[in-house]
Amino acid sequence: RHEYHSTVVGDDRDFYVYTPPDYDPAAKRRYPVLYLLHGYSDDASAWTGVGRVNVVLDNLIAAGKALPMIVVMPNGYGAPEIVLGSERGLADDELRKRSYDKFREALFTEVMPQVERAYRVNARREERAIAGLSMGGSESLYTGLNAQDRFAWIGAFSSGGMKTNFDEYYPGVDAGTNQRLRLLWIACGTDDHLLALNRQLKVWLKGKGVKFSGIETPGSHSWRVWRRNMIQFLPLLFRR
Repeated sequence: RHEYHSTVVGDDRDFYVYTPPDYDPAAKRRYPVLYLLHGYSDDASAWTGVGRVNVVLDNLIAAGKALPMIVVMPNGYGAPEIVLGSERGLADDELRKRSYDKFREALFTEVMPQVERAYRVNARREERAIAGLSMGGSESLYTGLNAQDRFAWIGAFSSGGMKTNFDEYYPGVDAGTNQRLRLLWIACGTDDHLLALNRQLKVWLKGKGVKFSGIETPGSHSWRVWRRNMIQFLPLLFRR
C-alpha cells in the first residue's frame, strides 16, 4: 500500500500494488503492468480485500495459465464528492465527467510515474493494460480508449456510469483501433441491470468496425461475476 498527497485531486489517497511470486526488485527483469480499477462506493483495497485478485493471480501463475505481471490498484475518484457528498453520484453528468477526467490526470501524472520509479515495470504500451468493474469499467474504457498510445489491453466488467453518447466519450475510436489494441474485453452478467447499456456499447463498437470480445455470463452486478471475469481475463493479457 502506497499513500501520497494528490495535487491533482487535492487530497491524501492511496494505491495498492501486487507483485508476482518471483518478483525481485534487484533483478533486471521488467514485468507487464495491469492498472485495475474498483467500482462505485468501493476504494483502492476492494480488488484485494473482496475480489482476492492477489490469490487468483498467484494460482493462475502457478498453474501456468497467466503470465507474471504487476497489478496496480488506485483510488478511482477524481472528484471524491461524487461518492462522499453528491446525492446524485454517477447520475450527475457534470460531476461524473469531472471525476473521470481528474482520475485520468492523477493516474497519468501521479500514480504511473510513482509505480514506474518504484517497481520494475515495462513502460511500453504493449506491456500495459487497464481494466475495472462497474464505475471502474467505464473509467477503463474512458481512459484506455482515449489513450491508445498508452494502453494496448482494455477490460471492462459490468461497466456503469456511462451514457450512450459514445461518439462524444470516445472520439478517437475507429477502425484503426484494431491495429492499436491487442484486446478489448467487455463482460457483463446476464441478470445485471447494466446489461442493456453494455450491449448498446457493443453495437456502437461494431458500427465503428472495432473488434472486441463480448462476454456474457450468468449472474448479476456482483463480485461472484467479477471474480469469474477476472479468472477469464487475466490469462489473456500480454500474450504475444
